Amino acid sequence: MFTGLVRATGVIERAAGGVRLRWEAAAEGWGPAELALGDSVAVDGVCLTVAERLADGFRADVSEETLARTTLAAKALRRAPVNLEPALRLADRLGGHLVSGHVDGLGRVVAVERQVASWHLELAWQDPAYGRYVCEKASVAVDGISLTVAGCQPSGDRFWIAVIPHTWAATTLQGLRVGDAVNLEADLLAKYAERLLATRLAGPEASPSAINRDWLVEHGWSA
Repeated sequence: MFTGLVRATGVIERAAGGVRLRWEAAAEGWGPAELALGDSVAVDGVCLTVAERLADGFRADVSEETLARTTLAAKALRRAPVNLEPALRLADRLGGHLVSGHVDGLGRVVAVERQVASWHLELAWQDPAYGRYVCEKASVAVDGISLTVAGCQPSGDRFWIAVIPHTWAATTLQGLRVGDAVNLEADLLAKYAERLLATRLAGPEASPSAINRDWLVEHGWSA
């Protein structure tokens, strides 16, 4: 589990059986020396396991599922920069939001605009069905970065974010261009809520119209 607060940036390269990560810039107190075999590290929002420690980074095995669903394969081919974050400890502050490191799908950069005090970043889900998890002020992980949705189309499949200067400078967002692919993970809590409601509605007496004021009161809601 992660928070979406990037602690370092690095370069991803192809390696036998997976990928190799080489540190470039790191926050104080976390770097290759702090890694142990089996540690989880978010790489552009993808949870990978340290399979081999290296002097300047680590090697990780990557499954076919991960390569098919994320940007890692394409980025490794061109030795692209990536965002890095260690796994969350229970005593850590949750400064971003709960990020599982299990990417839902790809997005495309629709617009990047410099504004007076921020950058306007507009994205679109490759699979529009994931738009149902997006709403104004919702959390979303973009290449592993915890960001807040500033606004979206009614369907949610296209949304935009106001990126502050610190986040822009400390992550790979500064290198994004229109048309680039990014890894997207929707809010974990939204997906759990949807699943629980779907299970409830799948009961023998349930239907979509069953969720009304009387149903909410019966299940503990109060105005």
